[in-house]
Parts: sequence; C-alpha cells; structure tokens
Amino acid sequence: MKNRQGIEFLQHFSGARVAVVGDVMLDIYLWGQVSRISPEAPVPVVNVNRRTSCLGGAANVMRNLRTLGAAAFAYGVVGNDNLGRELAENLRELGIDDSGLFFDDARRTTEKRRVVAGSQQLLRIDVEDTFEVDDSIRRKIVDGVISRIRAKELDAVIFEDYNKGLLSAWMLEEIICAAREHNVITALDPKPGSLAPVKGLSVMKPNRVEAFALAGMADDNSMCDVRDNSLLAQVAEKLLDTWEPDLLLLSLASQGMALFRRGQEVEVIPTRAREVFDVSGAGDTVTATYTVSAISGAPARTAAEIANRAAGVVVGKVGTAPILFDELIKSFDSEE
Repeated sequence: MKNRQGIEFLQHFSGARVAVVGDVMLDIYLWGQVSRISPEAPVPVVNVNRRTSCLGGAANVMRNLRTLGAAAFAYGVVGNDNLGRELAENLRELGIDDSGLFFDDARRTTEKRRVVAGSQQLLRIDVEDTFEVDDSIRRKIVDGVISRIRAKELDAVIFEDYNKGLLSAWMLEEIICAAREHNVITALDPKPGSLAPVKGLSVMKPNRVEAFALAGMADDNSMCDVRDNSLLAQVAEKLLDTWEPDLLLLSLASQGMALFRRGQEVEVIPTRAREVFDVSGAGDTVTATYTVSAISGAPARTAAEIANRAAGVVVGKVGTAPILFDELIKSFDSEE
C-alpha cells in the first residue's frame, strides 16, 4: 500500500459502533528499579515506586476502538471486587458503554500483574478464575448484543476469546445469525481449545501459533516466504473449511500478516514494525483496527494493511498500549 493509499477510510472511524464480547482483564504494572540481588534467592530485588493499571484482554480491544475514535460497547464479566470496580471505572473514563459488564460474586476479576524494572519486564503474575460463566449471565449478554443489532445500533461485533470461561459456541452462533441478518460484521480472535468451530464469521484472526493449534497440526516453524509455505496453506485451508469465515487473517509476527480467502491466492502484508519493545496487546490492536477499517468501507486487504500499520506502532511501546488515531495518521507519512 502506497503512503497515502487507504488513509481516506480513517475519516469514517468516528462513526463506527462496535460491541466487544469477551474475557476482560485488568493489566497492572508495578514500576521500579533493581539495585541488588536478594540474599534469599538469586533473584533481583525491585524497589517499586509506582503502580499503574490499564484495560487488558477484551477490554484492551475496547480501548483501541476508543482511541481510534469509534464507539465501543463492553460485554463481559468481572468479579464483584475492587479490581472489577477499577476495571469498570477505566472503561467509563474512556467513554466505553459498560452496561453489558456483569459483576459475578462467584469469580475473581482476571488480573495480569507485571513487574517492570526500567523498560524490562521481569515477572508476570496471573490471578484468575477460568471456570464457565453461569448461563444466566451469558443469556443476558447475548440478548443485550442482539437487541442492539436489531435496533441498528451496531456496525460490528468482536468476540475476544482468552479461554477464561465466558464465551461458548451457542453464544456466537446466536449473535452471528442476528448479525448476518442485519449486515453487521463479526470478528473472532480465537483461543485454541476453547470453542467448537462456529460458522459464518466475517473474519477470523488467529496468530500463527493459534492457527496451527486450531487446525490440530504441528508447526515446522519455517521462515520461508509465506506464499511458498505449503504447510501454512494447509492450515489456512483447514480453518476455512472447518470454521467457514468469509476471511482468515493470520498474524505472523516478523513475517507480517497473511489474508486467506476461499479459491484465491494468499495475500501477504509485510510487517511494518521498526523497533519492537513489547508485543503485549498487538493482536488486540490488529483486531480493533481491522474491524473499524472494514466498517469504514476499506476492502479486506486495505483494512489488513491499515491494521498492520497500527500494530507496527504499538509494538514500539512499553506495556499494553493502544494505537492512537493521530499515530495511525502519522504512520501514513512514514517512509515505505
């Protein structure tokens, strides 16, 4: 994509309306410095001087939607605890509609706690419950999303699956059915082993590891040209046959992205990252940016290229950081 090609679609981002259904999390960062090794064990002692929190998981997709200028509607579950209330407050501060966020006394809010010294992440601690969410809550979420679809209040629904217990196949099937009736885009960022195949998605966006796992195939980790990678092509064909999405968009790390469609040659979008400090949340940025670009009328390849630009920006930041609209605009002025 040439420097300015595709930029015209960005002006329509502010009109996009997207519901995100998935596993919301709170990312917590403990920032500090290391000056010595512990006498108790051969580990660094971090003198923590500040704590920050930000939206993670499905909530990070919502954050990216808002920083791109789109309207975001949150559908998920948190614990009835202080972290759940902090997460909800973070949503509201960004102008995200949290009326579809449910507080569950039976579970804890998913927390990803990272210890960072300077710009180096030393440790991540996960606190979470992964048992299935009660079907009564799931039913409220599905009914809420479908109600918005039928009221013509949504342009897209994104399903963000981190295998934390919220999503189930029947939820996606009901929402996808309503979405297709009303020409609403549906996108899935899948997690292997979580869902049975669901048909009818507009776009499915796994990364390479997830794609091979979903297809039940072993990755040979070949770095040959994507167009010549017959094993990757077999994986894509299997996912297209099993899940039947309209499009399959694979994130391939340093090899960029690959767009697969039935009966067509693979389209490869080379990576645009200049410096990589932290890949946390990059997939969320891709999903959000691709979806908003598609809503704004961008053809599939152009939407993927715009999303690729966004990913190239966020991996140059430390921590889980969203793409800002002005940063995306600026990326079009950079050298190819």
